[in-house]
Amino acid sequence: MGCCYSTSKRTGTPGYEEPTVLASQTPCEYHDPSLNVTVSEVEALHELYKKLSNSIIEDDLIHREEFQLALFRNKNKKNLFADRIFDLFDLKRNGVIEFGEFVRSLGVFHPNAPLEDKITFAFRLYDLRQTGFIEREELKEMVLALLHESDLELSDDMIESIVDKTFSDADINGDGKIDQDEWKAFVSKHPSLIKNMTLPYLKDITLAFPSFVVRTEIEESDM
Repeated sequence: MGCCYSTSKRTGTPGYEEPTVLASQTPCEYHDPSLNVTVSEVEALHELYKKLSNSIIEDDLIHREEFQLALFRNKNKKNLFADRIFDLFDLKRNGVIEFGEFVRSLGVFHPNAPLEDKITFAFRLYDLRQTGFIEREELKEMVLALLHESDLELSDDMIESIVDKTFSDADINGDGKIDQDEWKAFVSKHPSLIKNMTLPYLKDITLAFPSFVVRTEIEESDM
């Protein structure tokens, strides 16, 4: 499908692909959604990528701690969200994020990306054990991670109540797990679940590429 990864001698960036190729990318085996970015946005993303990929280890590859530092300004604090998003961005599953992977994965966060793609990505985010279903324990882990990041302190009983109510509402057929169709129906009733699946700054990335990650972090901390 014309979705190969290549390394450019011109840039020296591992996994670099020409902006014109990436911007016109069709869906591929690594990532279902087609890209939703322009050539100029890809070029700006390359500048951002160079900053992130050399923030700790200067090798033009984004390592897990560099990714976490970019998202949460902390490279040491264990973070379930950062780990899960990193794993989904690491399309080759080789422990680092290359430039092509970075652009392809960020495409789903673009304001112009189809809602269906955002819902699917969010489902994969919650499907911690990659079984094709979201189980109650996985939902609880994500709720606990959310509470931890927001510094909210709730009693164990309150947390269990939130998890039980959410899971029972989403698990329409009552089989003890949430499949993709149930997830889609649940998100349609509660669209705030995928609010963070859109980064408005990707649309102005050509002007504001160095700050969109930081600005998004600040925006989320105010929620």
